[in-house]
Amino acid sequence: MLEVVQETLIDSIKLLPFLFITYLIMEYIEHKISEKTKETIKKSGKFGPLIGSILGIFPQCGFSVSATNLYAARVITLGTLISIYLTTSDEMLPILISETVPIQTIIKILLVKLVVGIIAGFIIDFVINIINKNKNKIEENKIDDICKHDHCHCENGIVLSSVKHTLNIFLFIVIITFIINIVIYFIGEENLALFISNKPILAPMFAGLLGLIPNCASSVILTKLYLENVINVSAMLAGLFVGAGVGLAVLFKTNNNIKENIKIVLILYFIGTFMGIALELLGFVI
Repeated sequence: MLEVVQETLIDSIKLLPFLFITYLIMEYIEHKISEKTKETIKKSGKFGPLIGSILGIFPQCGFSVSATNLYAARVITLGTLISIYLTTSDEMLPILISETVPIQTIIKILLVKLVVGIIAGFIIDFVINIINKNKNKIEENKIDDICKHDHCHCENGIVLSSVKHTLNIFLFIVIITFIINIVIYFIGEENLALFISNKPILAPMFAGLLGLIPNCASSVILTKLYLENVINVSAMLAGLFVGAGVGLAVLFKTNNNIKENIKIVLILYFIGTFMGIALELLGFVI
C-alpha cells in the first residue's frame, strides 16, 4: 500500500510543471479569442457544425458552456451544439500533453473527434430541418455566462487562474490516480484489462456513462484509465464524445425544456457509445 501511495504522488508531481505551462497557454488563448470565438459561432449559420467542431477541439475555458447558452437562446442549432459537445475534450489534452504522449497520437485523437463532430452535427440539422419545415423563431434570451466566473476564474488574470486550475486538476489527478492504482493493485492490471477487453461493447457503454459526469471528472478519469492501459482508445473516445464538461449541467439550468434536454443527453450518449463500439469493432488503434 505504501508503494501505491508513493507511486501515485511521484507520478502526479511529475505532471505539475507540464500542467501549469499548458493551462497558462490555454488561459492566454482564452483571453485573446474567447469573444471572437462566440461571435464566429453566432454567425456560423448552416455551417455551424463545421465551425463549431473546429473551434471545439481547441481547449478553451468553458466553451461548451458558452455554446449551451447560445443554444438556449436559439442563436445556434442543435446540430452545432452537439458537434461542439462531441469535439470538446475538457481536461484530456492537458493531461495527454503532460504525460508526454506523442503528438501524432494526440492529433489522431483530435481528428477522430473532429470528423465525428462535423458529420453528426450536419446529420442532426438535416433531419431536424426535414421534420420541422417551419423554422423556429430565435428567442432573444439574455443568459449569464456561468462558466467564466464559477469554473474558470478568468477574472483573476491568467497566471493566478492557471495556478488555481493546475492545483485543482492536480489534486483531482492525485485522487483518481490513487483510486486507479488501488484497483489495479488488488485486481491486477492484466486481469482488469482482460475483463474489459473481452467486452468490446460494454467498455464503450461504461465509458459513455462516465462521460455524462457534468464536470472535468469524466475526462480526467477516462484519460487516466487509457494511459494506465485499463481501457483502449475506442472506449476512451466513447466517453470523451459524450463528455461535455459543465455544459450538460448548464443545459438543464438555462434551457427550460426538460424533455428536450433529456433527448439531447440521449442523442449525445447514443452517438458517443455507437462510435466507440464501431471503432472497437473496426480495430481502431493509434
